[in-house]
Amino acid sequence: MAASEDVIEPVTQSSAAQNLSRRRFSRDHRYISPDEVDGLMSSSDGRPFLVVHHLPEIKEEGIPYLIPGVPITCRVDNTEKYTTRSKVRVGTLYSVFLTHGQFHWTVKRKYKHFQELHRDLYKHRMMCHLLPLGRFAKDRQQMRAMSAEMPSLHGTERARRTSSKMKYLEEYLNGLLENAFCRNDHSMLEFLSVGALSFITDLGPKGLEGPIFKRSGGHRIQGLNCIGHHQFCFRWSRRWLVVKDSFMMYMSRDNGNINFVLLFDPEFKVKVGRAYTDTKYGVCIENFTRSLIIKCSSYRQAHWWSHEINRLADTSDYLKVQRFGGFAVPREDTLTKWYVNGSGYFADLADALEQAKEEIFITDWWLSPEVFLKRPATENYWRLDEILKRKAEQGVKVCVLLYKEVELALGINSEHSKRTLMNMHSNIKVMRHPDHVSSVVLLWAHHEKMVAIDQTVAFVGGIDLAFGRWDDSQYRLTDLGLTETANSETEEQPDRDTADNGELDGPKPSEPDKQTEQEPESLTGNTKLWLGKDYSNFIRKDWVQLDRPFEDNIDRTQVPRMPWRDLSAAIHGRAARDVARHFIQRWNFTKIFKNKYKDEFFPYLLPKSHCTADSFSFTVPGSKKAKVQVLRSADRWSTGTCESSILSAYIHTIENSEHYIYIENQFFISCADGKTVHNGIGDAIVNRILRAHREQKKYRVFVVVPLLPGFEGDISAGGGNAIQAILHFTYRTICRGEQSILSRLGELKDQWTEYITICGLRTHSQLSKSLVTELIYVHSKTLIADDRCYIIGSANINDRSMLGSRDSELAVFVEDEERVPSIMGGEEYQAGPLTLALRKECFSVVVGANSDPSISVDDPISDNFFFSVWNSAAELNTTIYDKVFKCHPCNSVHNMRELKEYSSMERLSDSDPEQAVEELKAIRGLLVHFPLKFLCEENLLPPLATKEGMAPVGLWT
Repeated sequence: MAASEDVIEPVTQSSAAQNLSRRRFSRDHRYISPDEVDGLMSSSDGRPFLVVHHLPEIKEEGIPYLIPGVPITCRVDNTEKYTTRSKVRVGTLYSVFLTHGQFHWTVKRKYKHFQELHRDLYKHRMMCHLLPLGRFAKDRQQMRAMSAEMPSLHGTERARRTSSKMKYLEEYLNGLLENAFCRNDHSMLEFLSVGALSFITDLGPKGLEGPIFKRSGGHRIQGLNCIGHHQFCFRWSRRWLVVKDSFMMYMSRDNGNINFVLLFDPEFKVKVGRAYTDTKYGVCIENFTRSLIIKCSSYRQAHWWSHEINRLADTSDYLKVQRFGGFAVPREDTLTKWYVNGSGYFADLADALEQAKEEIFITDWWLSPEVFLKRPATENYWRLDEILKRKAEQGVKVCVLLYKEVELALGINSEHSKRTLMNMHSNIKVMRHPDHVSSVVLLWAHHEKMVAIDQTVAFVGGIDLAFGRWDDSQYRLTDLGLTETANSETEEQPDRDTADNGELDGPKPSEPDKQTEQEPESLTGNTKLWLGKDYSNFIRKDWVQLDRPFEDNIDRTQVPRMPWRDLSAAIHGRAARDVARHFIQRWNFTKIFKNKYKDEFFPYLLPKSHCTADSFSFTVPGSKKAKVQVLRSADRWSTGTCESSILSAYIHTIENSEHYIYIENQFFISCADGKTVHNGIGDAIVNRILRAHREQKKYRVFVVVPLLPGFEGDISAGGGNAIQAILHFTYRTICRGEQSILSRLGELKDQWTEYITICGLRTHSQLSKSLVTELIYVHSKTLIADDRCYIIGSANINDRSMLGSRDSELAVFVEDEERVPSIMGGEEYQAGPLTLALRKECFSVVVGANSDPSISVDDPISDNFFFSVWNSAAELNTTIYDKVFKCHPCNSVHNMRELKEYSSMERLSDSDPEQAVEELKAIRGLLVHFPLKFLCEENLLPPLATKEGMAPVGLWT
């Protein structure tokens, strides 16, 4: 078989460096191109956001903080009286109102500050005259444009005669600001509270800035404050504090590096006084992750800082707990798009990545650098690692967060992914989390899947950028790379879905046809869709040797691949900023927590302001407007905060649904008992069905789950303990035990079938002249309700994903704001266009309506559709597959003995292939009933002597 595989498989190589044992790049290339310098100097509307990633270079290049060519004007007003320490002399505090282009801000200064500014400018001027040093050459050039004398601090004779002291201070300051030498002097910038981040348009208003002393410690993260030593062992450091509209940070004025970022959240508060800070003139600033103490120069400054920080923070949406207990506000008029299957998702994502100008954020449970985003791949141009490398070379900062797995339990090899990407370019930064021992997190994972581009467009859902995820609505079982001959007549049935959402015709005319340097000839003429490890059937054999990605994991001439069904979504604008903010929170949290990431190579990230969120450089084609709220499951170990808004949204949607819910999920473990299972999604389904029954109203629940859990093993041969464990809790949710859904619907008797249907998906094909079948692995995490709203994300229906204290997850709740005419229960109905299209897409493929125009999916709750289309197709397909393939799981097998006997029975597909083909022609779509009686006489919990049996129950729930 090896020889035949060598003929079929195109030769290709990983782009990873030969030696991945250590990082190729240990520091950034501190370089900013002349074109970038020109861009910074010529911009008049504010600095571009890329300044954030080049602060040290900007300082070295001497690029002025004030925007060249844009005047800065001041108005001195609003004097305040204050008592000095002597309690005899009364001083005056001046409010200086400043304008620089579109930016406006206020500073408060005493008269002595004007005197100090004048003295420092005079001193600097004298040094430039007297010391012929090269570093003063630029200053001397600016001084030539200055009059012989500096403006007088006491104002002109006319100003002294006709105006107050405020007027001639204003005249003095405006006079200085008209000269480049004075306005760019360090003393002047500090007087004006201007820094490198002051005029970056995407960071919003200028905000509050100034020099402070900050105290070390104060982190509220487990493990960072050992035995409270920070309360008595600390140091003070001089820093430049910056407060924006949704975060604050401090940085080193000397080298320009950002030292810490504190995001506003519901725990954010500002306290003043020794009682809270143990410091004279101290200010304590708290959020979920830190209690930061800064020291001001006076009592009035401490209160001024406190007032201004609160004023800026009050405009932030993130200070309040939002709907469902979430962190993000529902964003109206948000452009969004849904995806069923990975083909369209990967293609749109590839095009979006090509548009990146500033930042790319990626977080995945598993990431395969060598995965192709457009297929069939005839070159490496659309391979993920090549795309990221290309963007990194263009100056885009690529930040990747990966789940650091327990290597003995999982074989996803995140170390390979990290080294492969980081050895490509210094602009690609990859961090892994958690450290299982130091964080005391052994069972839980970072499970979210997200990509954010320039904090303007984001992709969220269930699809990792990994092997095995790309698929389309044909759900092929074979991929031999031979057009037409790979698919038998059984795959080309007129009643099968033959529509193709993928990129199967090669690159579009608009795509670059430039060949990459790495083995361009190796993929020329390739027609395969899944290369190497990408062709997978993980129940037959889990992935191994991922550092050899282009070697087949299974024999594709003998073993069918397992199709992958999944959903994702693209969002824009403010909702995309919410997704990016979540990533930034996790990234900065990981940087703080892990010592190896505390160096300057891994930067702190800053969230963009929402005031520029509606400016798009590009949009995902086909996006439409709806209300979108970003949801998540988060805990102190994973993100530094606590949230379970996904669970709340699921329960709320089920409870408030009027006509139907459609659930497509990788797991279905629910029905809380307060002991082993705690999420109440199953309970909400039971209560909603019982209410519909008592009110005698039509209500439908559609549930689609995998026929078997996605773990390697053959339960017919006595293996697959992990499969059995998940099956145990799935059946406990559906039909076994007093807590199960069907048990609690006992008052309905046999009428429960009028309300709920539970199905899986299966397909068939021909491989090497043999008929084969395989389940379609449902990896979706989706809830659709009433053709008006849907949830798409990474969260499974189980405690791991939903409780918040376990796995970290991300999802979007989309509500249609527009209405289109539709039908529901035989009556006219106003549906949401996005949700209606999504539901029809899901239903059409699984019931075979794509290939049979006589099948209507317009009315999801009518008796005709529910019984004669949906359940009828599932029943018919189940019967045919059992007859032809004797496949399991099935209802006729109740124990292990019967399973072994059933597995050894002769199959019609082997004994009479022609008759089997005739039988399979009657298959409609993909639906099969989930076998509720499979192994019903067995205890499916793993034996205690096995490693699965020794694992905590929470691992499976």
